[in-house]
Amino acid sequence: MAAYCAVGFIRNDNQRPVKNNKSGNRNEIVSGLKASAERWLHVRELTGNNDHPMITRAMNLCGLDGNKGYAWCAAAQAEIHHHAGIKAPRSARVVDWFKSNVTWEKKWGRFPETFNTSGMVGGLYYSNLGRPGHIVLIAGEDKNNYYTLEGNTNQAGSREGDGFYKKVRSKASIATLADYCVSGEEFSELYDTYLKSKK
Repeated sequence: MAAYCAVGFIRNDNQRPVKNNKSGNRNEIVSGLKASAERWLHVRELTGNNDHPMITRAMNLCGLDGNKGYAWCAAAQAEIHHHAGIKAPRSARVVDWFKSNVTWEKKWGRFPETFNTSGMVGGLYYSNLGRPGHIVLIAGEDKNNYYTLEGNTNQAGSREGDGFYKKVRSKASIATLADYCVSGEEFSELYDTYLKSKK
């Protein structure tokens, strides 16, 4: 697990949202996003029914009642991005996170090493659903794995879990990536040449 420590999670006790603007350096935005995600590391469901004040807050942000026991992996990412001042889907549906700002899909082959995946969200594909069914925030990577921050999982990595955890996911398990740390012209400048080559 020592490799996980090398990812460089930062501690930030300041609970105020971080402003995101066009002049913001992507690395600074990613640092703020990781700090926002770390606020969730204490979250464990109170009764095993997708219940916790942070989960309720995230569900409410997505326009849902926080007391209905909905799956919450995507809602957690919505709250994390919102708190960090990053424009991203306010949706508890995983598929909504991969309708825009998509940087990679598995069918395109290996993701180029020239791009920094830290701060991207990744979708895990489930054949029984026929779509991505779980979302993770990528905090770092090595040759074969992504180091993630994710909700509604457990120590075993289930998508029906009991809390928010740091996990290690094999790159082979990730079906798609999206980057909300840049948008508009910045997204186009960074990814357009690569994305056009995949169409």
